Amino acid sequence: MAPKELSKLLGYRKDIRVVDATLRDGGLVNDFRFTDEFVRALYETNIKAGVDYMEVGYKGSKEMFDVNSFGKWKFCDDDDIYEVIGENNTSLKLAVMADVGRCDYKTDIHDRSSSPIDLIRVATYVHSIPTAIDMIEDAKAKGYEVSCNLMAISNAQESDVRVALDMVGQSPVDILYIVDSFGALYPEQIARIADLYMETAVKYNKKVGIHAHDNQRLAFANTIEAVGDGVDYLDATYLSMGRGAGNCSMENLLGFLRNPKYNVYPAINFIEKQMIPLKESGTVWGYDLQYMMTGLLNQHPRTAIAFTKEKRSDYSEFYKEIIAHE
Repeated sequence: MAPKELSKLLGYRKDIRVVDATLRDGGLVNDFRFTDEFVRALYETNIKAGVDYMEVGYKGSKEMFDVNSFGKWKFCDDDDIYEVIGENNTSLKLAVMADVGRCDYKTDIHDRSSSPIDLIRVATYVHSIPTAIDMIEDAKAKGYEVSCNLMAISNAQESDVRVALDMVGQSPVDILYIVDSFGALYPEQIARIADLYMETAVKYNKKVGIHAHDNQRLAFANTIEAVGDGVDYLDATYLSMGRGAGNCSMENLLGFLRNPKYNVYPAINFIEKQMIPLKESGTVWGYDLQYMMTGLLNQHPRTAIAFTKEKRSDYSEFYKEIIAHE
């Protein structure tokens, strides 16, 4: 191996930012019903572990979603964040996700000066880019850092992704996110997609991030592939907690990164004290055969989630059902 390659492997890049998505993606598993004690412990763990951003949940529309059917992290009212986390006078930044078509961003996202939130993550599909750009402009005008998380790109035409990236690149967005929503992509594909995103990032002076799902046990592999391709913002969750098969595991990622500001021990401690008891209490997530199948077929995991909820174990029958929809 050449000395340059070795130094890349053994060194670290100062521009890397680790984003904890446990509350937001993990909230999809338990309807965001986390105890305040869990959230405070997660917050303190992120500070000790050197994590850069903590995504506290969604800015969900209260017109669209019944507040009694979800925990408070589905809506992330500023007052709730202040009550549980406090003023956050630390280097850890707070983030929320705002989904195109599922949030009342003009009224529910207040000016940055009066909010505990630092980063607004706008989640969009290729077909809803114009609304996403309006949301980006609105959040930026209010003083926030803003990312655009382009979802389900494994199902999109590359030409459409190229056009979408160029449109978003011309907006005031700060970070363009690769999102493998179905856990369908392989490292070789991530390398090619990262190159595509980096072209836009260089052209418009943006950063690039990645949010990977673990349907084929490739979330960590795809994330470290992206790091090598110049991607700076890395999403992860503790014990991979997230929708369906979950995400890139925080403990793996912190263990991999060479930057001395990151510390894996607090992550291990938090998993022992909080994540494992949460799983033992009956909260279900993580790799399983049904999620592997939907990932393999590049399908949304909703059928696998239903299979899991129904406690089915007829995997062969499930495979025949979902392949019939190909």
